[in-house]
Amino acid sequence: MHNDPTLLLIYNADSGLLNAAKDSWQKFSDPKNYECNLCALTYGYLSENKQWKRFREESAVEMNFLHRDEFQKAYASKFGAKFELPVVLEENPREGLQLVVSKDELNTMEKVGELIEAIQNRIKD
Repeated sequence: MHNDPTLLLIYNADSGLLNAAKDSWQKFSDPKNYECNLCALTYGYLSENKQWKRFREESAVEMNFLHRDEFQKAYASKFGAKFELPVVLEENPREGLQLVVSKDELNTMEKVGELIEAIQNRIKD
């Protein structure tokens, strides 16, 4: 078992192609009421944000991305409704899940650079 932390980025959206299409449409047609600012920051309507992708690929920190249904299935017994989604967490074998960027903070961000800066300031590579 490794001791390096892993970043968990959990979207407030369910997995699957149909859900992805529905989310893309809502981002386009009603962005003010879209329920996942993590999705809006890291993905455009059809593809991953280029600045985010570059950051993700160049980061030494392992990152796992989960949709709401995947997170609930994998972590429900341990953490249940402890975290409001979307959220960025750090999973550390010694300390469990620690909050990195909350739903409320994510909802104030307008540019992906703000998310990248928050992660860089709070996670040790």
